[in-house]
Amino acid sequence: MDIVVLIKFVPDLVEDLEIDAGTGLLDRSFLRLMPSELDDHALEEALLLKERHGGRVTVLTLDTGDVDETLYTAIAKGADRVIKLTGDGFDQGPSNQRIAASLRQAVSDLHFDLILTGTQAVNDLDGFVGALLAEQLRLPYVGYVTKVIAGDGGFVVQKEYPGGLNAEIEVSGPAVLGIQAAEKPPRYVVTSKVMEAMKTAKIEEIAVDGVTVDTEIAVSAMALPESGSHAEMIEGNVQQVAEKLAQLLRERGVVA
Repeated sequence: MDIVVLIKFVPDLVEDLEIDAGTGLLDRSFLRLMPSELDDHALEEALLLKERHGGRVTVLTLDTGDVDETLYTAIAKGADRVIKLTGDGFDQGPSNQRIAASLRQAVSDLHFDLILTGTQAVNDLDGFVGALLAEQLRLPYVGYVTKVIAGDGGFVVQKEYPGGLNAEIEVSGPAVLGIQAAEKPPRYVVTSKVMEAMKTAKIEEIAVDGVTVDTEIAVSAMALPESGSHAEMIEGNVQQVAEKLAQLLRERGVVA
């Protein structure tokens, strides 16, 4: 079974995000990027399928900056091939439409039974990349997948719905799946294995310049959330705090 895993790099939300006053968009000058958490789950699900059924796992990512360490880490975890897609403007955060078109161009020359990606990423939350790619490749797509079972000529996937509902869906292969969570937590690899991969593995590069899209959604401006009213701190002993709370509830009409 040959599986392609798509890794997207997103802003590290631990860092303070800044808005560029000139463009109104996210300031990427000192932005720290990291692989999307759900894409890491997609890689784990691919590795689990490889361990059960054999085959090869190929990891693709757009060259949005410092991506090499993540690709070497994928090799250390068990991936067989890693590919970095290069193109103008990738470091400025291309739209999901352009990401999907670039990925389509790259995977068209690869053999695969499955393409796995995270259902969504923290920098868009719309989950369009997998669906857009599937549409361009004319392949079936299922998102919010939590388990993949390989069968004769296809797959059975467990899909998660709101309200705690789950469904089992039969999907003919090849197909594109959006992973919500792998069956097991993403594996950890020690630094020594990553260092070994850096010495022995090769990161391939594919140029995807000249990709155009018919329609594209562009972000015109961004803004940090406006701060609302702050919490009122009540000080005093237990009796004083209780009396103040009761007074506030009466003033707001909560109690008579």
